[in-house]
Amino acid sequence: MSTTDNGNVSLNISQNGIATISFYHPAQNSLPARLLDELTNKITDAGNNVKIKIVVLKSEGERTFCAGASFDELLQIKDKQAGAEFFSGFARVINACRKSPKIIIARIQGKAVGGGVGIAAAADYCLATEGASIKLSELAIGIGPFVISPAVIRKIGLSAFSQLTIRAADFQTAHWAKEKGLYNEVYTDITSMDAALDMLTNKLASYHSEALNGLKQILWEGTADWDTLLNQRAAISGGLVLSDFTQQALQDFLNGKS
Repeated sequence: MSTTDNGNVSLNISQNGIATISFYHPAQNSLPARLLDELTNKITDAGNNVKIKIVVLKSEGERTFCAGASFDELLQIKDKQAGAEFFSGFARVINACRKSPKIIIARIQGKAVGGGVGIAAAADYCLATEGASIKLSELAIGIGPFVISPAVIRKIGLSAFSQLTIRAADFQTAHWAKEKGLYNEVYTDITSMDAALDMLTNKLASYHSEALNGLKQILWEGTADWDTLLNQRAAISGGLVLSDFTQQALQDFLNGKS
């Protein structure tokens, strides 16, 4: 694991055209604005690289896949414009996944919270471990999963999304996530998941690239308006994060009171 205090995003390409995009942040792989932008750029770069056939999206470590937005950074937001810009970072990541011509396989080794669930939903296929429970905690801190909701609803449906959102304090299991359609495969541990991931990606990399690109277009039909839609949702979240309720909830969380 990287020891970089501010986190990082890397892109590595194997000889057979499998790209691995990996992100890391010491605070449970949470995502400040800088890492969101780097993640967007790496996903876009991989999509534009003719040598790449398949993209694997993962985080480092063995526990949390992604804790969502950086609470430290949320507390530093002082106006609606800054708030909208921060949440637009998640919009750009989701749209980069959506518009990439490459099939994106997500490797979910641990818990996914908030924006982490959105990133999983933005992938085309997800492999997870039994420890990869999920939670949308946004309501508990006075905002909502507005930016990621189109991607999550597209995968699990409105009823499951309602449960996940309204039960904001509760984790749902990885098997629940598979049953609802967020995860495609669930494994007992990281070793078995990674073995399955290697088999899957190597098989996919052997397929015809144009056929894979055509499949990608079909998988995302009906989402052409998301550039506008997700930015509109980011503006809603950017305004709510300024509320006294949210600022206090964030502070309480960081102080270990919630």
